[in-house]
Amino acid sequence: MTIQPNDRPLLEWTGDSLAIGLFEDAVELTGELATLDQKFAGVLKELIAEEEFKGKANSTIFTRVSGNTPLRKLIVVGLGKPEALKIDTLRRAAAAVARVAKKQKSKILGLSFPLWNNDPEASAQAIAEGVELALYQDVRFKSEPEDKAPQIETVELLGFAGQEAAINRAHQIVSGVILARQLVAAPANAVTPITLAETAQTIANEHGLQLQILEREDCEKLGMGAFLGVAQASDLPPKFIHLTYKPEGTPKKKLAIIGKGLTFDSGGLNIKGAGSGIETMKIDMGGAAATLGAAKAIAQLKPDSEVHFISAATENMISGRAMHPGDVLTASNGKTIEVNNTDAEGRLTLADALVYADKLGLDAIVDLATLTGANVIALGDDIAGLYTPDDAVASQLEKAAQTSGEKIWRMPMEEKYFEGLKSGIADMKNTGPRPGGAITAALFLKEFVKETPWAHLDIAGPVWTDKENGYNGSGATGYGVRTLVNWVLNAGE
Repeated sequence: MTIQPNDRPLLEWTGDSLAIGLFEDAVELTGELATLDQKFAGVLKELIAEEEFKGKANSTIFTRVSGNTPLRKLIVVGLGKPEALKIDTLRRAAAAVARVAKKQKSKILGLSFPLWNNDPEASAQAIAEGVELALYQDVRFKSEPEDKAPQIETVELLGFAGQEAAINRAHQIVSGVILARQLVAAPANAVTPITLAETAQTIANEHGLQLQILEREDCEKLGMGAFLGVAQASDLPPKFIHLTYKPEGTPKKKLAIIGKGLTFDSGGLNIKGAGSGIETMKIDMGGAAATLGAAKAIAQLKPDSEVHFISAATENMISGRAMHPGDVLTASNGKTIEVNNTDAEGRLTLADALVYADKLGLDAIVDLATLTGANVIALGDDIAGLYTPDDAVASQLEKAAQTSGEKIWRMPMEEKYFEGLKSGIADMKNTGPRPGGAITAALFLKEFVKETPWAHLDIAGPVWTDKENGYNGSGATGYGVRTLVNWVLNAGE
């Protein structure tokens, strides 16, 4: 599929499906749209009246066009109220149109949308992102594709002449989102610590990034007892992945993105029971997937900041070598951890990854992880929790998320809750009491960052969806990639 700008006037455009965006409570046809309606014998006005179309955001209607014209279908999509127009409104509207056009077997689709904030570059990028994200289908594990309908071949953005660079930027970012979706969606026998490391190697080879893979012996030398405690039960070797993008010249900022990389989580000896969702635990590397997806996108976008992409990848399994509830592990900063629950393993792997990154002399670290069910209880399935003591980093991430359309909400770092993590025999336990469980998880991670401004994103909810959601189909969403990319792109400002 090709997405491209088109500078031909709306009335002169030729293709087989034309999509028009209309605002809520402003669906009367004027100007070009009134002329277009006259050209097609009033079919557009008739459609709006018959369907009682009000222009609510993402609502769609369509009709067939008859007569001697190459145009077969007219599609109308609602944009909501004009004063509420956001950049993500265009992204979601484009996704809604793309799905309708595909079902209607369109090959050449034209989109006529208004500008957000009088910014053609940002608007074109958002529209292109929405189309690509909505039309992606993962058929890797199907013996035969279920959807055999014709695919959209060309999408033309009307009125966006000269925005080729913005459309290409959208494609580069979406390539990272799709990689993250593929990694999360793949079963645990396809995505392992080994194949995650191989994916990092592919990104490094294709885009000229530096890669260091620390093997078990290397991690032992660095004293990564928390990470290796989780890894010791698996028959698959752990892989500590460190992928680095360096810009030409002196970087404006040095940043790190750390992703939790549990390619399967059985719960360990605190095994996940019936109804726990153990069969979905292939998604427990959603943080690592977003990290590698961001690496792929950033390597193509070439920002002026240096970025380190890190993941301590392993499985959490059960065997005669498994860590026991009650064991004491020593992390690479010397802190000791009483393991009172082997199913709170992600924070143990992140602990050593944070210590490692903290020594790199960075300006900021962001980690993201499918860390707690408590965060899902607090914020639901669509919103990630943002935990940080640093207001500047919080503001940067909130702005990046708003641009990307990925929802986050800053949560409190209530220091007194750390009392619940205190251990009688070690420096801390790996879990606290049930109330405030997502907060105590973040407070646990904070113990492993000494010098660097840091933020933690708990993405347990939005990394997966059971239903079509905006520009995401059901399944893996690739959540986090676009927010991380926006954060990096704007970090030098």
